[in-house]
Amino acid sequence: MAWRSCSVLFRVGEGLFRCSTKNGRWPHNVQQKCGFRKASRKPETKKVEEELGSSRTEPVEAEVHHRTSPSDTPRASQLIKPLVFTVGFTGCSFGLAAIWQYESVKFRVQSFFDQVHADWLEKLRPQKRGDFRKEVNRWWNSLSEGQKTVTGIIAANVLVFCCWRIPSLQPTMLKYFISTPASKALCLPMLLSTFSHYSFFHMAANMYVLWSFSSSAVSMLGREQFMALYLSAGVVSTFVSYVSKVATGRICMSVGASGAIMTILATVCTKMPEAKLAIIFLPMFTFTAANALKAIVALDTAGLLLGWQFFDHAAHLGGTMFGIWYALYGHDLIWKNREPFVKVWHNFRTQGGGGRGGGAGSGGSA
Repeated sequence: MAWRSCSVLFRVGEGLFRCSTKNGRWPHNVQQKCGFRKASRKPETKKVEEELGSSRTEPVEAEVHHRTSPSDTPRASQLIKPLVFTVGFTGCSFGLAAIWQYESVKFRVQSFFDQVHADWLEKLRPQKRGDFRKEVNRWWNSLSEGQKTVTGIIAANVLVFCCWRIPSLQPTMLKYFISTPASKALCLPMLLSTFSHYSFFHMAANMYVLWSFSSSAVSMLGREQFMALYLSAGVVSTFVSYVSKVATGRICMSVGASGAIMTILATVCTKMPEAKLAIIFLPMFTFTAANALKAIVALDTAGLLLGWQFFDHAAHLGGTMFGIWYALYGHDLIWKNREPFVKVWHNFRTQGGGGRGGGAGSGGSA
C-alpha cells in the first residue's frame, strides 16, 4: 500500500509542511486530508527548525499545511526532469539486468568444476553438529529462487524503516525517502520512497504480498528481469503519482512499495489469468487472478476520480497499468531485444581482458 502521508514538519521547495505530535510521539491515526493555508515566511521557518529537532521520531503521519502562493505550486514543466529520470532509470535497469544475467551465466559455467571440487572436499571434512551457519544455509537452501531474490528487497525496507527511528537521520530521510512534486529533490526520492514505510503494519502488508508473488514472478521472469522490472516500476508509479498531484493540485507526500508491488502482481495476473487467489483473512473465498486484477483497477480508478486520500491511488494505478503493459508488450519489446546490447558488453569484456566468455549472454530466462 503506497500511503499518501501528509505530514511532518518539513520544508519542501518553497512550501512549508507542518505536523503536530503529542508528548513527542506521532499520532496513531493517519490524517490523509491535506489542508492549505498561507503562512508567513520567517517566523514559521524559525519555528520549523525548533520543532524539527524535537519531532524526529517517526515518518509522516499528520496534516499538511502548505503556502498557496503561485510560486509554491508545482507546474507541469517541473515534470520534465522526473520524466527524463524515469525513462533513463528504466533503460539503465534493464541494461544492467542484462549484464547481470550475462555475468551470472558466465560465472556458473566457469565455476562448475570448482563446485565439484568443493563438494568432494566437503565430504572429506568432518561434519559439525549444531553449527549455526549450517542451519542458516539449510534455511536459505529451502527457499525458492523468488524468495531468495526478494529477501534483499525486504531487508532494504526493514533497514529504511529502522533509519526512520534514528533522530539524527531525520533530515536525510525527509529529503530523500518521501516523494512529492513540491520537493527540491525530485528524482532520487522517486526510487528511495518505494523502500520507505510509515508504520510496521504498512511495511509488513506490502512485504507479505511481495513474498507471496515472488516465486511465481521470478520463475516467470528470472531474477535479473524481475529486479529490473521491480525497480523500474517503483519509479514509473511515482512519476504517475507526480502527474496526478500536479494535475489535481493535491500536493501530498507519498511513501510505500505498493506501486512496484502492483506491477509485479499485475504482470503475474496478466500472464496467469486463471490462477486462483485468496485473501489471507478470508481464505475460504477464492477468485481468479483476472478478476482480482479487474477489481484492483476499478478500485484505484474510482479512488483517483473521487479524490480518495487514504492511499496514493495514482501510484497504484500507474504500477498496475505498467505491469499489464509489460506482460503484454514490454517483455517482447525490451527484454527479448537485449541480445545486441549483451553482444556489445561481451565484446567489451573480451577485448578488455575480461577472459573467455563465449556465448554466455544468451542464457537465462527468455
